[in-house]
Parts: sequence; structure tokens; C-alpha cells
Amino acid sequence: MRKFITSIFIIVFVLSNTGLLLSQQNEEDGKFQKLMEEFLDAIWKFQPTAGTMVGFHKYDNKLEDFAERNLEKRLEELDQFNQDLVTKVDRTKMSPEFQIDHEILMDALDLEKLKNEQLIPWEYDPIFYNSIFINCVKPLLEKDFAPLDTRAKNATDRLKALPKLIKQAKEILKTPTQISTETAIKQFPAIFEMYRTDLPTLISEVPEEQRTKLLAELGKVIPALEDYQNYLSNELLPKSTGNIRLGEAHARLIRLTLQNNIPVQELVDRATADINNITKVEMSMVCLPLYRLMYPEVDMQQLTAQRGEDEARRIIIQGVLEKAKENHVSKDEFMDKLESSVEEIKSFLMDKQLIDLPDNNLTIEPMPEAYQGITWTRLVSPGTYESSSAYSYQVTPIPDDWSADQTTSFLEEYNNFLLPFYAVRKIYPGVFVPSFHTNQNSTLLRKLYASLPLLKGWPILFEEKLIFEGFGNYDLNLRLHQLKLRLRVITDFIAEFQIHESNWTKEDAVNYMVRVGFQTEAEAERKWNRILLLPGNAAYAYVGLQEILDMREEYKQLKGDSFSEKEFMSKLLSYGALPLRHLKKKVLEQ
Repeated sequence: MRKFITSIFIIVFVLSNTGLLLSQQNEEDGKFQKLMEEFLDAIWKFQPTAGTMVGFHKYDNKLEDFAERNLEKRLEELDQFNQDLVTKVDRTKMSPEFQIDHEILMDALDLEKLKNEQLIPWEYDPIFYNSIFINCVKPLLEKDFAPLDTRAKNATDRLKALPKLIKQAKEILKTPTQISTETAIKQFPAIFEMYRTDLPTLISEVPEEQRTKLLAELGKVIPALEDYQNYLSNELLPKSTGNIRLGEAHARLIRLTLQNNIPVQELVDRATADINNITKVEMSMVCLPLYRLMYPEVDMQQLTAQRGEDEARRIIIQGVLEKAKENHVSKDEFMDKLESSVEEIKSFLMDKQLIDLPDNNLTIEPMPEAYQGITWTRLVSPGTYESSSAYSYQVTPIPDDWSADQTTSFLEEYNNFLLPFYAVRKIYPGVFVPSFHTNQNSTLLRKLYASLPLLKGWPILFEEKLIFEGFGNYDLNLRLHQLKLRLRVITDFIAEFQIHESNWTKEDAVNYMVRVGFQTEAEAERKWNRILLLPGNAAYAYVGLQEILDMREEYKQLKGDSFSEKEFMSKLLSYGALPLRHLKKKVLEQ
């Protein structure tokens, strides 16, 4: 009887303590949830256009205001959030999933501080203002998320505030980099045309009284935009002498966005080893038989004796690539070829049952001119706060103002052997599939701050998978170009750090990408521009790939003979784009 009473006491004690723990967790989770909502609300209040783009419509009638008092208030606000997250919430008493979100929020807070303290885009990036001009009004009139009269009233309020923001931009912008101002200038004719032509067409659906107000405010905005366009070319460009290197800010940015397990120095060592393996082993094995067929007059032993093994190897690889680049479509056929490549890849993945693919249709369309000049492709996904399931991929058409040589150079780089793997990485499955799973399976914070290394590294696994599964009937030219694109991931990673944290010049970077990465000079110059315009972006794919490869190896060891590649991929995606350090723990859980 005594043993029975003792057992009952132990059970009651355990249950009561479990209940107490759950109660504490619920209380701390609730405190955190409240702070998180306040933090996000403050972001959208400070940048209401960004709020509109993610589907947060509380501040649709407001426009960004970078007056000094607002900037000072924002810094104080961030400091207060930092203090509150430390003093008002006990992370150790939160439930495990909320602990992950707490860490994500801390990184998000540090990113906001980095933006406000060191990057300061409203002072050093005219493209930042272009983004506001593009997105502040048109989406309000295009998207049917509220009654038309409400959206029209908010659009009117924003148009009314635009001349003030334009005036602020002219006063605040200091010494941007030359490339950012040049890109802003190239984008601006399309932005101006949007206000001059597109908005009046959208406004035609608005009731007459509200339409009259909209047109009146639009009439004041157009001359202000025209004046700003002249300012960009005549005043800002001459003083656009800003430092292209982020330096310390880059190191901070990388730390906050990689969220990885593998130390950066180890990643650099791996990159060096990978370059040697790809060029000295993999590409050489593919190219030797092809080179013998393509250049029968060349004595390869003599070439090696005269030029040395490394240089001879480079000449052989380059020689095969030179022959292959002639196999490309015309400018007018390029978009159709890209779309057909996507369909071919999708069918192949489905036939081979390599992965469960979303049922959602992914449309491919030309990128609007106002967005062009930064990236070649752009995934347009539902806003974080929206329930829409529509996804599209925008691709920059080959520009009409390119010379014949520029167009030919681009088509030779993205020839028929490379284009399928470019489509895999950039379009399908691309970032789309992991983004889809993130939007389906994640908390609000995890959607807003999805892991960029995971999103960009995941698709690279499928490039090689296609080859080994027989895509293209084991064509060696396809294998060569898949390896070339894999090599680009590594050279991008190295160039990112050498440009922003070391002293590489444009000449250094272009020469490196041409000689080591076998890129055309024009492609290397485009990559240089992207690294300057999108700091951090060139590093994500390689880091994500290495982390996933490590996870896969450990998962293999865990599962033994029951390991399934498809199961691993499904499990990897099932948690959404979590920070890599947390994703690894989830994937390796039994």
C-alpha cells in the first residue's frame, strides 16, 4: 500500500511539474509572440511599401519618410527591441519551436541594425528609392485584396506624399557607388513610363470622384519624377564615388544571413579543393576524348610538354567549350528555348520520381523593365501575409540596346548545353520548390527570413542528378556544361569575399572568373556588377550546397541500408527554409 501511495505521489509530482513547465512555456511564448508582432509592425510602419509587398496592409496609406527625426526614432526603437528581447523574455523557458523563432528574430533585429547603422540604403543606394517608386502605388491598384475605393484612397495618399519623398532623396543621397547610380538611371525610364502610362490606365476603373483626386496627385508626381531623373544623371552620378567594398559590414552581413555550421575558412578550403577536383579531374576526363575529335591536328603530349600540365589542361577545356558555344538559339528564340527546357526538366523529374513536386503551376514571363539590371531572373511569390498560391518566374529578355557582339556573347555563354542546368538552378525546381514548401510549412518569421543558403543551394543538387539519371542520353557536352555551372558556384563564392573583404579590382575578378571559371568576359563583368549590387548573394549557393551535402552524408550514416535520396530530400524540404544550423538538427532527428 505504501509503495502504491508513493507511486501515485511521484506521478502527481511529475504531472504537476510538467504542467508548470508547460504553463511557463505558454507564458514566455506569449510574451515573445507579442514582441515579435510589435517588431514586425514597426518594420512595416518604417517601410510601408515593403509592408504592402508582403501583404501587410495596415500602412497602405503611408509612405516612407526618412526625415532625421524618424531615423533617430528608428535607431532608438531597435535598441529598445534588443533590450526587450533580452529582459522581457526568458528564452530558456520557451517551447523549442519558439526558441528557434527567438533566434531568428535576434538575427533579424541585428540585420535591421546593420541596415540602419552601416548600410544606410536611403543615403547610399538610389536603387532603394527606385524600388519604392515601383511598388508604392501600382500594387494597390492591381491587387484585389480590399475594396477598390479603399485601395484608391490609399494610392491617392501615397501619391500625395511622393513629391516629399523625392525631395528627401535628393537631399539625403550622398556618395553611392557608380554602379548603383548607373543601374538606377537605366531603370528610371521604365519607372517614369509606369506613372505616365500604366497608372492612368489602372485608375480608369476607379469611381469618378476618387479618380479625379488620383489624377490630380499624379499630375504633381510626374514633374517631380522627371526632375529626379535629371538629378540622377546630372548631379548624383558625378558624385557617385562610394566605396564598392562593404568590408566589416560585409562580414557582419554574412554572419547574419549564412546562419551555418561550417566555418567560413573551412568553406574556403573546400572551395579550393573543389576547383581543383572539377578542373583537374572531372572536366579534364570529359574533355580529353572530345578534344581529340575536335582538334585532331594537335599533339597533346607536345602541348603538355611546351605549356605545362595545368596550362595544357586549361587550353583543352577551353578548346572544347569554344566549339560547344556555337550551339545556341537566336535572340528571338531564347525565351521559348528556356521555357521548353523547364518543361523538359519537369517531365524528367516526374518520370524518374526523383522528388515530389508541387502541383502549383509556375508561369514564366518577361521581367518588367523597371526591375531589370540587378538580377537576370526573379521569383514572384505570394506575399508572406497572403493566402494566394500564384507563383511566376520573371526572366530578363535579351536587351534590345545590346550590340550584336553583346548578344552573341550572351547566347554563346547560355548555349543549348548549359541552358538546361541554368533552368534547373534558377527556375525549376530552382528556388521555387523550396520557397513553396517554406510558404506551406513555416511560421511567419521563417517565411519572412527564409534561409537564403538553403533556397539557393538546394537546386544545385539536381544539376548533377540529371546527368547521372541519364538526362540528355549521357551527352558529354551536357556533363561538361553542368560542371562549368557547378564551377561558377565556387568562383562566385570566392569572388564575393575577395571583392568585399579584400582588395580585388574589377580586372582581378574578371580575369579570375574567365581563367578559372571559363566564363566569357561579358558574363564575368555581369557577375562583378551583381556582386556589387547584391552583397552576400554570390556566397549563398555554395554555402547552402556544402551544408546540405554534410547533412546528406550524416543522414546516410544514420539510415544505413534504408537510406533513400528521395526521402532525404522530402525531409529536408518539410521544415521550410530554416536557418541551416537548426535545419540540420531537425533532419537528423530520428
